[in-house]
Amino acid sequence: MLSGFDYGTSNCAIGVINSTTQKAQLLPLENDQNFLPSALYALGRELVCEQVAGNITDQKIQREYLQSRSDNLSAAKQFRRKESIGKDEQSLFFGQQAFDNYFDLPAEGYFVKSPKSFLGASGLRVEHIRFFEDLVTAMMMHVKKRAEAQCQTVLTDTVIGRPVNFQGLNSDENNAQAIAILEVSAQRAGFKSVEFLYEPIAAGLDFERQLKQDKKVLVIDIGGGTSDCAMVCMGPSHRNKADRQNDFIGHSGERIGGNDFDIQIASKALLPLFGMNSYLKSGLPMPTQIFWNAVSTNDVGAQADFNSLQTSLLFERLQIETQEPKLFERFVQMRKHRQNQHIVASAEQAKIQLSEIKKVDVALDYIEAGLASSVTLEAMKDAVRRPLTQMINVVNETIAQAAVKPDLIYITGGSARSPVIRQIITEQVGDIEVVDGDHFGSVANGLTLWANRIFK
Repeated sequence: MLSGFDYGTSNCAIGVINSTTQKAQLLPLENDQNFLPSALYALGRELVCEQVAGNITDQKIQREYLQSRSDNLSAAKQFRRKESIGKDEQSLFFGQQAFDNYFDLPAEGYFVKSPKSFLGASGLRVEHIRFFEDLVTAMMMHVKKRAEAQCQTVLTDTVIGRPVNFQGLNSDENNAQAIAILEVSAQRAGFKSVEFLYEPIAAGLDFERQLKQDKKVLVIDIGGGTSDCAMVCMGPSHRNKADRQNDFIGHSGERIGGNDFDIQIASKALLPLFGMNSYLKSGLPMPTQIFWNAVSTNDVGAQADFNSLQTSLLFERLQIETQEPKLFERFVQMRKHRQNQHIVASAEQAKIQLSEIKKVDVALDYIEAGLASSVTLEAMKDAVRRPLTQMINVVNETIAQAAVKPDLIYITGGSARSPVIRQIITEQVGDIEVVDGDHFGSVANGLTLWANRIFK
C-alpha cells in the first residue's frame, strides 16, 4: 500500500488514500493525534542501533546492517549488562513520551529532538552519518508500525517530503547527504519504493484541489527547521497533468525555521538569568558563544563544543572570574543536568503562547524553585529579527526566479501560525490575498496525493 510520509523537523505525519473517499487521510500516531513530535529518548545511546537491528524485516538488508554495526551492537550488549536493563525492557521512547522521559530524567538517558536538522550538516564523519541513519530509521520504524496498525495493511511504497535545502543555500552536496540518509533509513524501516518531493510543492498540491480557476500561487512552508517557498501554476487545467515540472516556476529554501526562533528567544529572554550578558571581574563582558552553543540544539558542532572538555575547563575559569557567580552557577548546573533542551522547549512554548497574547511568564522551576522570566511580544519580535530577514530572502528569491507576482499566497507549516511571521510576509509582498493552509497536515496530504499519482 502507498503512503505519503512527512518526516518533519518538529512533527512526523503519514497519510494513505482512503479507499471509500479516494482522498488523502492522515493516520493517528500518538493517542488520537495525527502528528508525532520528532523526538527520541533512549535509556542509552548505544541502544538505538540495537533496536534498529532487531526490527529490520528484509533479511538481506538486515545482514548488511549487522555487519556494518557489529561494534555498536557489542557496545549495546555491554551497556545493557552494565545498567542491568532487561532484554524485554522498553529502551526507546518516541514523541511526547520522549519529551516526558527527558524532562523527568534529563541526565540519565540520550535525548534528541528534530534529528532532521542535522542530516545536511557539513563535515559529518562516517560514524556520525551512521548514527543519524539509526536515529531516523528507529523513528521511521515506529511511525510505520503505528500507521500499519491503524490501516491494517503493510505500507510498501512512500513519498517522503524534503526541504528545498537542508543546510543553507547552494548546498548540493549537503542535500545529497541528507537524501541518502533518509532513503537508506526508509528502506531499513521496510519501505520497498521510496520517492521524494519538495515540501512546499506537496503543500501546494493539497491546496490546489480547492481552486476553481488557474492561478500562480506562492506557497510558503515554514516548518521547524527550514523555510521553503515555491511559485506554482495551479488550478483545473494543471492538477491532472502527469508531469508537473513546468508548473513549478520558482523555488528557494533556507535552513531557518521555528527552531531558530526558539533559540533566539531562549538566548535573549531566558539565558540572561544564567549569566549571559553579564561581566567578568576584569570589566570585560562574559563570553557569549558558550551560551549560544548551549541553546543551538540544531547544530551538531555547537552541541559538541558545549559538551567538550575544553568547555568544562572554560567553565571552571569563568566561575572564578564572573561578577555574577550565582547566575553562572545556574548555567553550570543546567549543563551538568543536560537541561539545555528543556530551556529551548520553554522558549518554544513562549513563542506559541505569544501567537495569542502579548506577554507570557516562562516558568523555569525545573532549574530552580521560583525561577521565571517574562517575555513580551515586542521582545520576541526583536529577538527573531535575523531569522525573519532570512525567511523574507527566501520569498524574494522565489519571486525573482519566477519573474512574476503571485495571484495569491498560500502559507503553511507549524511556524507559520505566528502573527509575527504573517505580518512581515504581508508587509513584504503587498496587497495580495493570503490563505492559511492546514499548518500541520498540508504537506503529508500532498505527499499522499503524489504517491497515489506515481505508484498506483
